[in-house]
Amino acid sequence: MRALLTAIVIFFTAPALAAAATLDEGRATAAAFLGGNHAALWDDLSPELQGLIGSSDGFGAFRASLTDSFGEETEILDETVTPGEGYEIYTRISRWTRSDTPILMQLGLTAGGTIVSFLVQPQPALADSRFLDYATKTPLQLPFAGEWFVVWGGRTIETNYHAADRAQRFATDLLIYRDGLTHRGEPQKLESYYCWDEPILAPAAGTIASVVADLPDNPIGSTDTQNPAGNHVVLDFGNGELAFLAHMRQGSISLRPGDTVTAGQQLGRCGNSGNTSEPHLHIHLQTTADLRDGEGLPAFFNAYVADGQPVARGEPQAGQQIRQVQ
Repeated sequence: MRALLTAIVIFFTAPALAAAATLDEGRATAAAFLGGNHAALWDDLSPELQGLIGSSDGFGAFRASLTDSFGEETEILDETVTPGEGYEIYTRISRWTRSDTPILMQLGLTAGGTIVSFLVQPQPALADSRFLDYATKTPLQLPFAGEWFVVWGGRTIETNYHAADRAQRFATDLLIYRDGLTHRGEPQKLESYYCWDEPILAPAAGTIASVVADLPDNPIGSTDTQNPAGNHVVLDFGNGELAFLAHMRQGSISLRPGDTVTAGQQLGRCGNSGNTSEPHLHIHLQTTADLRDGEGLPAFFNAYVADGQPVARGEPQAGQQIRQVQ
């Protein structure tokens, strides 16, 4: 069940609850799950989340594994509700008998009562960074055309789980929403997702430092944890800043290391390769071309619109709809 502990599945199909209602619903769902009533909750899970877990018995095994690892919940330390596009996230931090570290539970809930995400893990700590006050040198533009939604972005664990990782400290994940949905038609088909096969563009002029292009795109419900970035491009801006653009479609990248690109030039197409639960784009800046050995850098983008408001220079935040100023 390790994948369930580390990945949030994002499938939203209904209007969001009001914050107060989400708090009540989150508490009730958590109480049922922690009380061992996982079978009653099974039918409330989205079909996609059910597909990832496998069965009601698998859901029960996940609950049992939490007891084995962390014991039982003894004290709630904090509860919050944060908005999404067509959903709300209930976050609960609590103490458990066998864990010195507080445990984080996050549930994605729709107004129809569907549970679209379910995450339980030790509360991550923010990665240390000596670049908190760093000003991006490269004049970055958004790496796509049209309007995209920021799923994960910002500098807190609650809004950006990447912030626990030293290299991905300031990373952003994006996809496309239309009418509160990430897809149309059959959700098990990759081509149903609005961002699938969308062009991914160079955020600035630079030189290709490395490329992976031939990994398969994951079927919905599976991930490739051995190749977390999937098909990706590392772009060197020549000033100590390198950009990782990840999870691209198999065969969509024709560039090679040493090639130079201009701002806005197509790098590849959005896919579902690597450690990803549905098609999306991951982008972050860091100090080296090695994902395992680098320090994350803030990525300030220029001249874009967030939720209808112009931003001269800023960091996209979770929950925003953003597009480049033309």
